[in-house]
Amino acid sequence: GHIVGNHTYHHPDMSAISDKASFQKELDSLAALYQEITGQELSHFYRPPQGKYSEQNLKLAQELGYQTVFWSLAYVDWYQDKQPTREEAFDKLLTRIHPGAIVLLHNTSSTNGQILDELLTKWKEMGYTFGTLNDF
Repeated sequence: GHIVGNHTYHHPDMSAISDKASFQKELDSLAALYQEITGQELSHFYRPPQGKYSEQNLKLAQELGYQTVFWSLAYVDWYQDKQPTREEAFDKLLTRIHPGAIVLLHNTSSTNGQILDELLTKWKEMGYTFGTLNDF
């Protein structure tokens, strides 16, 4: 039930890439690896690493058939040696949720792994429902 989108092969600052060949190589390399490993085609949703982009990047992504998607809610959860406490995570994620939110959570976060079930339950209790990008 998940959608896997393209986040580039090397995770570079995409705003520094302006030529189509280099831009396309970042996306195509990941798509090829995904196909090789899973036997499935990678979706055509794209999120620039760190949210860094240029107008040229947005145009190039569109030309390559990708829909660029950003997040609307995130918190600092990616430092493995500096994980937020359970309370800090809930404080950020429960107070900042909003209708239509696209939440960015990193799977490398041990805190996220520990709280995810309870977090989703709390959001449901607050009246939120969940969908995929294909639902919009």
